[in-house]
Amino acid sequence: MGVLRTLLLVGSQNRWLRERAPRYRFVRRTVERFIPGETLEAALEAGRALQEQGIGTVFTYLGENITNAREAEAVAAHYVEVLARIRAWERPAEISVKLTQLGLDLDPELCFANVRRLLEAAAPHQTVWIDMESSPYVDITLEIYRRARAISSNVGVCLQAYLYRTERDLLSLLPLRPAIRLVKGAYREPPDRAFPRKRDVNANFFALARHLLSAAQRDGVRAAIATHDRALIRRIAEFAAASGIPRSETEFQMLYGIQREEQRRLAREGYRLLVLISYGSSWFPWFMRRLAERPANLLFLLRHLILG
Repeated sequence: MGVLRTLLLVGSQNRWLRERAPRYRFVRRTVERFIPGETLEAALEAGRALQEQGIGTVFTYLGENITNAREAEAVAAHYVEVLARIRAWERPAEISVKLTQLGLDLDPELCFANVRRLLEAAAPHQTVWIDMESSPYVDITLEIYRRARAISSNVGVCLQAYLYRTERDLLSLLPLRPAIRLVKGAYREPPDRAFPRKRDVNANFFALARHLLSAAQRDGVRAAIATHDRALIRRIAEFAAASGIPRSETEFQMLYGIQREEQRRLAREGYRLLVLISYGSSWFPWFMRRLAERPANLLFLLRHLILG
């Protein structure tokens, strides 16, 4: 399965595939399971449906590695509109942005200006999440996060459990009383930077989750545990309960269309649950990384291919 994951991650970066795969109806039909549509209106409609089920939402407009300043500014303007559209929603409704989509590859100062623009547009109850991208971006992403945290409390950052360095990064951020979303990680990384074996990633994820939850209970850190692994969810929920953390303060985040019944269960049982809704036309790299994360997603695609 490690070879298959590598092939999918390589495919996510292949320009030829990125341009051609979306033309095939069976691919687009499979993507619809994970993305409610390419437009903001489709994403908002899906978000409203989740809100009615007691589930919060995080919106992310797909795209990365923008090399045009005007395009980066247009993305920021789009997110300002999203924040305005979801401001009055009853359940948590937030956004999650990629710094390379806000101009990081062009100029870190341009990127930070766009982040600042979003923080100024966000209401006090709306968190602006900063996604973590591949390992070469970790240092600059954390630098921009620290600058953003110095001017606003409603900003969070994503950390990836498959990187060896993440425990150190987490400990360095805790004095800021940050909001941290913990994920396993979905990029192709060399073995000198990331755990190559799934069981080691899972073990590190659980250890980091315990750190985060303890800090949340002690220091007011926001700990968002982002996984679809039901075994991990069960262990983390048990740890939180044993630590005296109420379910309403134990936060899980998941992706739209994945483990839907588990999402409903968590919401029904009183956990704080947010679902990340991705949308936009630049979905191919994101979709390939989702296939690499979970073999079940690839089997779903193959069933569509074989059965039509």
